[in-house]
Amino acid sequence: MTRMPLSFPAIDIGVGGPPANWWDEINESVKWQDGIFFSLCAAYAAVSAVALIQLIRIELRVPEYGWTTQKVFHLMNFIVNGVRAVLFGFHKHVYLLHPKALTLVLLDFPGLLFFSTYTLLVLFWAEIYHQARSLPTDKLRIFYISINSAIYFIQVCIWVYLWIDDSSTVEFIGKIFIAVMSFIAALGFLLYGGRLFFMLRRFPIESKGRRKKLHEVGSVTAICFTCFLIRCFVVVLSAFDLDASLDVLDHPVLNLIYYTLVEILPSVLVLYILRKLPPKRISAQYHPIR
Repeated sequence: MTRMPLSFPAIDIGVGGPPANWWDEINESVKWQDGIFFSLCAAYAAVSAVALIQLIRIELRVPEYGWTTQKVFHLMNFIVNGVRAVLFGFHKHVYLLHPKALTLVLLDFPGLLFFSTYTLLVLFWAEIYHQARSLPTDKLRIFYISINSAIYFIQVCIWVYLWIDDSSTVEFIGKIFIAVMSFIAALGFLLYGGRLFFMLRRFPIESKGRRKKLHEVGSVTAICFTCFLIRCFVVVLSAFDLDASLDVLDHPVLNLIYYTLVEILPSVLVLYILRKLPPKRISAQYHPIR
């Protein structure tokens, strides 16, 4: 397969020789590498803090509900973004670890957690859709757990093999596997997010709450479908082109674009859209004065 290099050749303009390639200059500059990776660290830390604050607010509002899907979603967001912040904060150690399989584990594991976190929304929407259609929902959680367990098992097997034998073929298979996993997540959002969106549109009652829910489902579906599709495309590209690799220290610009588009920006937008707190539970013995 023909390689598609991301760097562009310098153009000779006839004044003092060819100018330096800005892409290569940034990638090879230690200052730029540190600046970009520390910026990613700060961005992930901020998103992690927002998710934690939202989790605490929900717990203070409805502590009696236990671990709801909403609480688990914010907790997992806190963990995923917190782990990413730590990894990018120690990027010099992470990207230069030996064997290389250890670097792949540290970089890919948060991606698996991100997949589990956001497919939790697909599970939530699937349960709502099935309940509205009077369909059974008891197997949906089992299906979600089974799919995630299978994905983690396969990924661990790939990591173990790479630890024993640093095979470029197995590393290629690992990247294709992540791309397929991302494509499955994108299809999940399109399937159940789309179904729930059109079901809400067919409701005869027009109200402010319905419009808000319609906007919420439609926006989150579009954001998550797009981010997982971009992840799928970039991972496939990096599998065939070494110049698009995300597992090296000297591709900071590509890392900045990739992680901003597929994790940071989607997380910020989804957390903002889902910022509404659940209503307080009023005791049956308490009657507020009107």
